[in-house]
Amino acid sequence: MSAPKTILAPARKRRRLHPAWVVAAVAFLALVGAAGFRAAPGVLMVPLQQEFGWSTTVLSGAVSINLVLFGLTAPFAAALMERFGIRAVTATALVLIGAGSALTVLVNQSWQILLTWGLLIGLGTGSMALVFAATIANTWFAKSRGLVIGILTAGSAAGQLVFLPFIAALAQNPGWRQASLLIAAGALAVVPLVLKFLKNSPADVGALPYGTQLQAEGEEADAAVEAAGDSAEPRRNAAVRALQALRRASRVRTFWALVAGFAICGATTNGLIGTHFIPSAHDHGMTETTAAGLLAVVGIFDIVGTIASGWLTDRFNPRVLLAVYYQFRGIGLLVLPLLLSATVQPSMIVFVVIYGLDWVATVPPTAAICRQVFGADGSVVFGWVFAAHQLGAAAAALGAGAIRDATGQYTYAWFGAAAMCTIAAVISATIRKDAGKRAPAVVAAGSGAGA
Repeated sequence: MSAPKTILAPARKRRRLHPAWVVAAVAFLALVGAAGFRAAPGVLMVPLQQEFGWSTTVLSGAVSINLVLFGLTAPFAAALMERFGIRAVTATALVLIGAGSALTVLVNQSWQILLTWGLLIGLGTGSMALVFAATIANTWFAKSRGLVIGILTAGSAAGQLVFLPFIAALAQNPGWRQASLLIAAGALAVVPLVLKFLKNSPADVGALPYGTQLQAEGEEADAAVEAAGDSAEPRRNAAVRALQALRRASRVRTFWALVAGFAICGATTNGLIGTHFIPSAHDHGMTETTAAGLLAVVGIFDIVGTIASGWLTDRFNPRVLLAVYYQFRGIGLLVLPLLLSATVQPSMIVFVVIYGLDWVATVPPTAAICRQVFGADGSVVFGWVFAAHQLGAAAAALGAGAIRDATGQYTYAWFGAAAMCTIAAVISATIRKDAGKRAPAVVAAGSGAGA
């Protein structure tokens, strides 16, 4: 038995790149490809209104359906990834996004935009939601999870950065249909990479999660890998898995604190700024391409802010980080109505930079708290927390559109969102410092009681 041992040990030492990083890189590209539509509604809303005469409320309704499905699909997608594998669910999601975007070019009735923007793309993007980043990190990494989640979350921002300027330019000339086809192409282009390189678990490639400390090399390391694969939880019905995780989590106060905060997070990002910033800037005389460029800058600094937030989450109390992030966001929204004008002033640049740094910086600490408190249920519970994020986004998208139609401006929407951010900061600050030590016992007890 000694000969195989001496052969295997050096081979493991020569491995310079853990396969987890390859999976993370492909996951990043998948999130970039799926993010095209996140940049689209704000850019395409005005051209669709001009061609079909649809109201802001109708188009906001399509975005709201998308955001609701985006959120409610997430926890079930996390469970589906456990049941059928990360690769199959991700590839299917990208195909749905591509199909929904491509079919948009054929719409001529308002209900059809609800079907494409709302149903198809909502289901696809929901399966590629930020819970995907948490699932990759929790499955493939034993350390540096916060950093990995930050990097993967930045993939959505990178997608916005990559697609938004092109979508805006195409929407102006030759038209919004070509912009929709670009989104479809971006999603479908990643599918071959996902099918080839996005492995479902470390056991599939004969490895352990990155950062796992082995006490021995050779045969003992191989035995540890085999044991990790054999100890995997038996596959269960995805819907039952998601609902059971929700039932257990709902008995823990920290879950509701995260739900409330993340609902406000969604309302003040995807729902409000992501959907209505460009139309609001257009109301003040700014061109759509200029406003889209500002959102692209948000995407640039979102990448920096989210990766930095992941690094901070690995080192500092995540509840404190959440409180700080929400309060800074509220201050930005409070002053935004004073900054909007026909031209880009230096003060607007400052707003865009700060808001970009804070855009989804909340994701790494929120995912970390879910992992600390709910353990093996962490990814699925984060899916439910993310569902609240998207429900908040849907409500804000629809509500802001209604406010615009009723008052002719968005001012009250900005002020209301600023107030909500302060509430989120307070809620986050009240999460127990020892939540990660206290709640698992509660969850476990709940699980036993329900058995």
